[in-house]
Amino acid sequence: MLSAGVVVFRPGKRVLLVHRPKYNDWSFPKGKLDRGEHAAAAAVREVAEETGLHVRLGPPLGSQRYSLGARMKTVSYWTGRPVGDHDVSGYLVNAEIDDLEWLEASEAAERLSYDYDRSTLAEALKARRRTTPLVVLRHGPSRSRKAWRGDDRLRPLLQAGRVQAQRLVPLLAAYGVSRVVTSSSVRCLETVTPYADTTGWSLEPDDRLSEEDCSPKRVRRVVDDLVGDLVRDDRGAVLCTHRPVLPEVFEALGIDDPKLAVGEMLVAHLRKGVVVAAERHLAR
Repeated sequence: MLSAGVVVFRPGKRVLLVHRPKYNDWSFPKGKLDRGEHAAAAAVREVAEETGLHVRLGPPLGSQRYSLGARMKTVSYWTGRPVGDHDVSGYLVNAEIDDLEWLEASEAAERLSYDYDRSTLAEALKARRRTTPLVVLRHGPSRSRKAWRGDDRLRPLLQAGRVQAQRLVPLLAAYGVSRVVTSSSVRCLETVTPYADTTGWSLEPDDRLSEEDCSPKRVRRVVDDLVGDLVRDDRGAVLCTHRPVLPEVFEALGIDDPKLAVGEMLVAHLRKGVVVAAERHLAR
């Protein structure tokens, strides 16, 4: 059984816990993945359903794995912070969650019902400081370069790539992406257009991220400017580009090239412009 949840913080080292009357326990908001749902998207959805809060994910935490009788349960966790108001007083309690409360970390550790949750809280406290996400995304599956006879900039996604682009929407939203920076080539534009159309955020095409017009100096300028903006504005962003351009992007970020697969993304969590944590995801 796969589940996902969030250790939600607000200023003052206060942690949000929920009470489940069915089990008479206190824990973090979490729940089962829907069919085909990515764990990160499920984590944000579960927090919204169980607390009424919309959160932005921060660095990932270690997963929990424990027995439920004949089955094993795995829970993926992230740190997270509310987007906007963190007031939960208006939440309508129900048969699933009949109480929820912001608690100081020390009180939360005492209130939690399970040792594995206390271990997760201890890990989360070390990673709780605010970060800003920069998602580096390789475009989805596209038409074969050899079979395409037109301008390579116009080479589109395959149907599989368009499906994958739709599946990226809740995954990018989980990290609060509000800037969509992309190569001006069609296959990159088509990878991020569903997210822009769904959220209303504007596309920011940039020729310097295309295979034809990139150079180490130009890519570094794009990345440096974007990181500077993110540090100043605390806005999550996605940068979509091509395999030959990605090594320059990662060098500008000061991290090793993870050699992303087609349609795969790396979430770089930045603090003061420096990558302090990273995670990789593929929307299937």
